[in-house]
Amino acid sequence: MRLASRLKESFVAGLILVAPLAVTLYILQILVSWSLRFINPVVKELGLIETAANVEIAAQVLAVVLIVSIITALGLLAQWSIGKHLFGNLGRTINVVPLVSTIYGSIRQVATSLVESGSQFERTVLVEYPREDVYSIGLVTGEGRTSIDEVAGERAYSVFLPNSPNPTAGRLVMVPESQIHETDMSVREGMGMIVTTGMGTEEERLEAYDEEAVVAADGAD
Repeated sequence: MRLASRLKESFVAGLILVAPLAVTLYILQILVSWSLRFINPVVKELGLIETAANVEIAAQVLAVVLIVSIITALGLLAQWSIGKHLFGNLGRTINVVPLVSTIYGSIRQVATSLVESGSQFERTVLVEYPREDVYSIGLVTGEGRTSIDEVAGERAYSVFLPNSPNPTAGRLVMVPESQIHETDMSVREGMGMIVTTGMGTEEERLEAYDEEAVVAADGAD
């Protein structure tokens, strides 16, 4: 009995040690696979394989450096008056295209919330989704329209439910006020929990959030 109990305790201890690492590697694998969708076309189009002496990993590193350099240059340009004028006109042009403006505006809003202390999101709430007694973190974006309130039978709010660990994707739901559960989490704290899939301490989640914010800032530029 003692041996069986000892083995059980050892297995649980090993599981606690290995599980976070396995989940971390899984998330990293997803992020790397997603990143390669953008990196590999750059490697192919610019012929970086030959530049890197036919070493694929080296070519991909060169592509990453090139992409980061271009994004940084665009960010610097966007801070100058000519850049603000140029990108401002681009943003206004995008906003007149019906479907494109909706997609662009939503992603830009999420990216802005990651990098700026002031956010267009009003507050972090909990919503029973996708079923009762299961709660999803939501970000209130505003009040619904009168026609939606009439259907709901009370005041309804627009709530964005971000995906985890990628909060730039998600879904918009209209939730009656009585079904919204308030929290004491700030938007930054809620985003940190989403980015880290709830793992780690609050300080670790906020640190991971800040790292994600840097990436989102580059993408937003």
